[in-house]
Amino acid sequence: SSDGLADSHFYSVQVGDSTFTVLKRYQQLRAIGSGAQGIVCSALDTVLGIPVAVKKLCRPFQNQTHAKRAYRELVLLKCVNHKNIIRLINVFTPQKSLEEFQDLYLVMELMDASLCQVIHMDLDHERMSYLLYQILCGIRHLHSAGIIHRDLKPSNIVVKSDCTLKILDFGLARTACTNFMMTPYVVTRYYRAPEVILGDYITFWTCKHT
Repeated sequence: SSDGLADSHFYSVQVGDSTFTVLKRYQQLRAIGSGAQGIVCSALDTVLGIPVAVKKLCRPFQNQTHAKRAYRELVLLKCVNHKNIIRLINVFTPQKSLEEFQDLYLVMELMDASLCQVIHMDLDHERMSYLLYQILCGIRHLHSAGIIHRDLKPSNIVVKSDCTLKILDFGLARTACTNFMMTPYVVTRYYRAPEVILGDYITFWTCKHT
């Protein structure tokens, strides 16, 4: 049957407290991070022959807020194409019908570390400048497309060992309109720009403080 054929393409594996039901092409799953929106594993894509990151969105449709975040992340990752923005490789769900649909998996390119880890390293001026340059390039591309990230922080910026950098996690992102006011409690508090905290208009220089 078609249901049996669909089932044969998936397998389940326990990752911490969560069960990942993924396509069989993704093997060797290892937990590498978690957050409010989901759990992320590293895996080997046996079809493409490359390491990838598989993100399971935690109960993305439990309420309207979670559903909007899942939708935003999926749409923006699908639409944005830039060397400093994480690349979406695949999207899938193990459920076979709309009535059963509850789990969403995003497959992205795998990086080596988050900026949280990198900022504690003894980096020279050249590497620090290159990392900052790439952050600004990514932000500039997003802003030119009318997209405001709204949660830019070290854990949402990832780096490869060759110092290439990418921005990820677009669950809180939104499209911009002229003269808009930002919701002050969306951005992680320690990384808010002053104008977000004060409820002022957002400017280009906001990126210097986020």
